[in-house]
Amino acid sequence: MSNLGNIDATMLIFGGPYSNFAASAAMKARAGDLGIAAERIICTGDVIAYCGEPVETLDLIRDWGIHVVMGNCEESLANGEDDCGCGFEEGSDCSVLAISWYEFANRRVTTSQRRWMQALPRSIDFVMSANRIRAIHASLTSINEFVFASSDRDSRLTQIREAGIDAVIGGHSGIPFGQRIEEHYWLNAGVIGMPANDGSSHGWYMLLEPRAEGIDVSWHRLDYDHAASRKTTIAAGMSAYGQALADGLWQSIDILPEAEARQTGKPLHLPSLHIDSVSIPDILSQAGRPRRWWDYLQRGKS
Repeated sequence: MSNLGNIDATMLIFGGPYSNFAASAAMKARAGDLGIAAERIICTGDVIAYCGEPVETLDLIRDWGIHVVMGNCEESLANGEDDCGCGFEEGSDCSVLAISWYEFANRRVTTSQRRWMQALPRSIDFVMSANRIRAIHASLTSINEFVFASSDRDSRLTQIREAGIDAVIGGHSGIPFGQRIEEHYWLNAGVIGMPANDGSSHGWYMLLEPRAEGIDVSWHRLDYDHAASRKTTIAAGMSAYGQALADGLWQSIDILPEAEARQTGKPLHLPSLHIDSVSIPDILSQAGRPRRWWDYLQRGKS
């Protein structure tokens, strides 16, 4: 675990560079345009995956100096595993498709790159507007659990409460979303290296902007030279993924719940989300102290 402490300026979050060098370069350029320094940027993992430039993409992300959460792809490549550990059902289309890119990347990553991946934290904590936030790769209990907007809310709420935090930022699933779950929040920044199965060629990233009364969360499209990435991906032997870069449609939707599967090819519309500041009474309550305990302290000051 890594802890960034209190953050009082805009943060940029993105996931899944996926060996897409052009998208990663565009993300770095966008961050520069926005004036967001590397220390205020988090990647939720899977730097290497489906596209054709794994070594180049990892070098760009590493040399950029941003914070990176270990994803299942980093874990597998760092340890020289036989597969990506993505959580695909054995024998599924997704599982079969993953063999080609993983073998391609595994033959090319260097020893120093494996060491870098092995040293990545599995979570990154920070505080913004009094909210305790944890960035992870997939879920709070698994590095490769697919979490979507339609996923079980009770399970996610339990995870958040047991972790003692206010909000989660996850990745892995490839589709951005943001939800309030009772007094907590589950956010997914989306990914930059593949479309969100919405029939478009762009990726997604997320901004967190601290305010006096809380945090404003917004999602943004990332346009880049997808034709260049498609060319290198096809040349590397991953034609199915190259096609997805062009038409914005995943070649398999095995992992999608019914609700997300029905949205295949439909443009995403992500309204901004506001996270309220957490008050001291709320913090005490979450720690098991009744609110009247705070009221008692306040009366003692008068």
